[in-house]
Amino acid sequence: MSIERPSRRDVMRGACAATLALIGPPRSGVAQGAPLRILSGASPGSIPDVIARRYAEQLTARLGRPVVVDNRAGAAGRVAVGALRQAPADGSTLLLGAGAVASIYPFLFRELGYDPDADLRPVSVAAEATLGLAVGPAVPVTVRDLTGLRDWARANPTAANFGSPGVGSLPHLLPAKLFAEAGVEATHVPYPGGPPAVADLLAGRIAVLALPEGLLREHHAAGRLRVLATSGPQRSPFLPDVPSVAEQGFSGLIMGEWFGFFLPGGASATLAESAAGAIQWAAAEPALRAAFATMAMTAVAGTPAAMSERIAQERPAWQAFLSASGIRAD
Repeated sequence: MSIERPSRRDVMRGACAATLALIGPPRSGVAQGAPLRILSGASPGSIPDVIARRYAEQLTARLGRPVVVDNRAGAAGRVAVGALRQAPADGSTLLLGAGAVASIYPFLFRELGYDPDADLRPVSVAAEATLGLAVGPAVPVTVRDLTGLRDWARANPTAANFGSPGVGSLPHLLPAKLFAEAGVEATHVPYPGGPPAVADLLAGRIAVLALPEGLLREHHAAGRLRVLATSGPQRSPFLPDVPSVAEQGFSGLIMGEWFGFFLPGGASATLAESAAGAIQWAAAEPALRAAFATMAMTAVAGTPAAMSERIAQERPAWQAFLSASGIRAD
């Protein structure tokens, strides 16, 4: 996975341009000093919400005007996308959303409700995390790796259920791919978020759970659950004792959760480039990077072109998997 790391000089130049673009010239209709808005498709306290708020803090300091987070939770982030579609394309409103809204959802939802190419203008990736795949007391302690989990699931298909924070999320698709490749029809149990799924894993009500590592590593360290693998090509610095899926011979399971900023589809390319400069500046700030590290996430930023390319590269694989697996959401 390649991550763009612009020089500090380039970041500062872009941030200055972004300040002018986001404040807007008088004809834009955006009053100087008026709050900028970041739409978040998740509830307060969730990982996407925290990402949005950390960026809002840095951008407020940089731009000299309030940057507020507007939570529009619901429909797997599609409520927030709908709000972005209704927003003026003048740079006063950004969406902080999962990359899935552009790369996975077009092939997942029968009624998506938006056109990802026409309604979303990519600005910059904001944060990345790898997933941990964990088991709880419902799985025998002799299961210590993915091969052991696969063999156990084949021998105990009725017990091989797994939870996730929603249909079509990466925490849903990671174990779904594992079990599909093993030929096991495991039962998926969706939850309204990560914490209640963790609670049921610890209680033995579900067997398997994949989530961003930050939600699992404390329980793993305490021995309350076992993280069998992380979803990157190499070991994660946040769970260095856990081998990656690639190390264990499951390279088809390499995937990462990422979040990015979007402008309304009608926003200009120039405005997107300028906004990306501000995001790059914020992502380079030590305070933001330290805050993300506590959540086992990495602050990253790049250009609109790089984000668009990432979306385009991810789509074919997800389209093929979802088509073959029959996983769809209404």
